[in-house]
Amino acid sequence: MFSSFGLFQSLPCPERNNCNRLSCVFSHSLDLHSHHSLTIPVVPVQPLPQTTSSDVVPRAVPSKRPFHNLAEGSSSINGALVSGPPTQRLRVGTAQKPVAVPAASHTSNGVPIIRINPAQSQVALPVRQAMLKTLYEHFVVLYDTILPLNPTLASEHALRQEEQVYSKSTKLTYRNAVINSIAALKRRSIPTSISHPSVGTEEDLAVRAESRKKLDDLRVTRLLLKPIIMSLEAMQTWGFISEVPEGLGGDQPSAEGKIIQCERCTQPFMVKNNPTADECQYHWGKLFTHKVNGERMRSYSCCQKPAEEGGCSRGHHVFYESKAQDLHSRHAFSFTRPSVADTETDTALDVVALDCEMVYTTGGMRVARVSVVDGSGRQVFDELVRMDDGVEVIDYNTRFSGITQEEHAQATLSLSSIRKSLDAFINHDTIVIGHALHNDLNTLRIIHHQCVDTAIIFPHRAGPPYRRSLRDLVKEHLGLTIQAGGGTSGHSSVEDSVATLNLVRWYILNKLKPTAKT
Repeated sequence: MFSSFGLFQSLPCPERNNCNRLSCVFSHSLDLHSHHSLTIPVVPVQPLPQTTSSDVVPRAVPSKRPFHNLAEGSSSINGALVSGPPTQRLRVGTAQKPVAVPAASHTSNGVPIIRINPAQSQVALPVRQAMLKTLYEHFVVLYDTILPLNPTLASEHALRQEEQVYSKSTKLTYRNAVINSIAALKRRSIPTSISHPSVGTEEDLAVRAESRKKLDDLRVTRLLLKPIIMSLEAMQTWGFISEVPEGLGGDQPSAEGKIIQCERCTQPFMVKNNPTADECQYHWGKLFTHKVNGERMRSYSCCQKPAEEGGCSRGHHVFYESKAQDLHSRHAFSFTRPSVADTETDTALDVVALDCEMVYTTGGMRVARVSVVDGSGRQVFDELVRMDDGVEVIDYNTRFSGITQEEHAQATLSLSSIRKSLDAFINHDTIVIGHALHNDLNTLRIIHHQCVDTAIIFPHRAGPPYRRSLRDLVKEHLGLTIQAGGGTSGHSSVEDSVATLNLVRWYILNKLKPTAKT
């Protein structure tokens, strides 16, 4: 055994007299004071009570917190607030670069200026302004023939084109994208009117081409038009003549020598074969309401003069008749012909669009030109109408009819001959499309019950008897401009009949879409 160093001799043996060690390292002397020992109580572990699945308490902290609590940093469980670690706010939505919309301001030479916060633009503002100036210069060259009537068109389209290019490009691709747009402008044909296909931005042309393709691909059929054919009651409400008036018809072709109220100036006058020129002072435009300094005013669209002022134009006294009996006395009404029993030999079409141009005569307003297109928009008839014997033209109304004295002198077919020619395309079952169609049918002295009128299917917000103009409807729904002569060159009945058909096509594609079948 090793010898002891006596390091524990000052400590009493824990076992005292019960120590059985031969050489105990502790002291067994009775003179030593006892030391208090450290006693650590030990609590016995109690067994867990038996529980069922229904007694299980849910976890205090869910494994995944709900989405709506992520931004709050805490969640509520059974009414108790459970705090969690701070969370980062989530960015909702896709990341988008700021799109700076340029303001419509211009320099002294007409170049538009982009007025935006430079911080909103990813492309340096001087670079965008330089590109915009180049775009504007090329639009000016392209629109050279139509700018006199539309002086702000180049500036507006340049601004929109630059904005469209910027929104689709990045900082690195912006310049090349503008250069490509300029190259596309150089390839366009020179427009002759504001409704020309070359007028507009690249997006305008793309949208117009897509819409045009859909319209051109749709052939209007009887089945497609069935839901919008006018009822007999609706036709009577809107001025259609549904039955042949009583009387012989055509017994008074001219009102020469009678005193009638002038349609233009409302003054009574005697109908004459050779009236005095410039005897009537009138406004050829329509009254419209607008606000000036907060006050409502009514002015004429032709000269912007107030309603109280005298006419801005001079011409012949003219008259217009709308009563069925009066019209019948000038030229007799008749129904469209019945369909042929053998449908294979019947040349009548299922659908036509029709438009007429009228002039003022000693027999009232009479038809001077008739145009018809089929359901696909193909022109099938376009003829000038010679006046009946005893009826003389007072005013060719060229501002609206587009017919001049020289052109009308070439007319060879009378109204009766025109009616026989139309029988080749129109029978009792043919659906006739038109705008304010009752005017065309009345001047043709046709009674027909299968009609679709765009003035009815596109109603005026004020309701009957108001009608929206064909020009406004075509501009709004087709994005085209018709009757663009500015009151100088007049209308074209072919253009108007095609526009009316396209309006119906648009209505079928957009309003009757669930049932439309091409």
